[in-house]
Amino acid sequence: MSLTVLFLANTLSYPQGGGHLWAYLNWALGLRALGCEVIWLEGILPETPAHEVQAYVAALKSRLERFELAERMMLCSRTAEPLPRGAAEGCLRLEEAGEVDLFLNLAYAIPPEVAGHFRRSALVDIDPGLTQIWMNAGLLSVARHDVYFTIGETVGRPEAPFPDCGLPWFYTPPPVFLPAWPATRADSTAPYTTVTHWWGSLMEYRGESYYNGKRDGFLPFLDLPHRTTVPLELVVCLAANEDDERTMLGARGWRLRDPRAVVSTPWDYRRYIQESRGEFSCAKPSCSRLQNAWISDRTLCYLASGKPAVVQHTGPSRFLPDAEGLFRFRDPEEAVRYLSIVEQDYERHSRAAVALAGEYFNSEKVLSRLLDQALR
Repeated sequence: MSLTVLFLANTLSYPQGGGHLWAYLNWALGLRALGCEVIWLEGILPETPAHEVQAYVAALKSRLERFELAERMMLCSRTAEPLPRGAAEGCLRLEEAGEVDLFLNLAYAIPPEVAGHFRRSALVDIDPGLTQIWMNAGLLSVARHDVYFTIGETVGRPEAPFPDCGLPWFYTPPPVFLPAWPATRADSTAPYTTVTHWWGSLMEYRGESYYNGKRDGFLPFLDLPHRTTVPLELVVCLAANEDDERTMLGARGWRLRDPRAVVSTPWDYRRYIQESRGEFSCAKPSCSRLQNAWISDRTLCYLASGKPAVVQHTGPSRFLPDAEGLFRFRDPEEAVRYLSIVEQDYERHSRAAVALAGEYFNSEKVLSRLLDQALR
């Protein structure tokens, strides 16, 4: 497939987030495996000093180099204002990209003249429900695109408790690049783990307000380590009130790891997941409230690696199982029961996890369909 895809990511200011980078790497590597030439585009605010941009670029390139993507990196302004002089040094210029077949936008905010510059453009909504609420409230300005994709199964459907913004949304599962995530065996004493940020922001919609952070999602499940026989471990960026939160979680039985020491590069992140027994994670409150049927790109990496995932239910799905390979719990009692079920027949659920990733999230299948739809 001889296509050039200009791929807009959002990683430049957070290169030390190994898992955050994989959220985009699975797309880029999957596209390249299909024969596409992939150009990695990052948007920056024009008021960012050039020396800061250059530091970000150097850090990101050091990660992308292992994947042979560093020399195909490009910068653009997030607004109509030009970038500071020297900021884009060492990166491709738009005129050097040649003819671009598809502009694929996973970072939303981009000037209309950038999105409209190419033959075809497609937006990918990776925050289902929230994206539509933000757009509807005028908090997120999205340029016109030719096609609109979403990873939320319920987006644009009549039962969705949020608007569709008058746009036709096409569902696409998020992809996982299977060659990068081979199934591995973990020690039977390894913990169930997840990698996350703890804090979020206030969410307000239709007269309701609530804090939408992972901490708030985990609150009803904090005593789980004392109710299950399997060890539970969090690689968590605590930041605010770190000492108090660390003490509180430790007293509840959670193992804690510092993300800066464990998952700061894509290869460290991959190693950590593949050495885990499985995943245990709660979702942000918005996912269960909005019933968007969201599944994390992180969970797909666990599944592909043969790690059963026990994660919070986020809404009805046309294909996601609730209790085989992937377990979706609604309350603490269900979470405890599902962890026990996995351990009773771990090998079967490990195989089911691999099969689920291969059947529904394999980047070759997912991205072939997406390209076909986007280029019609």
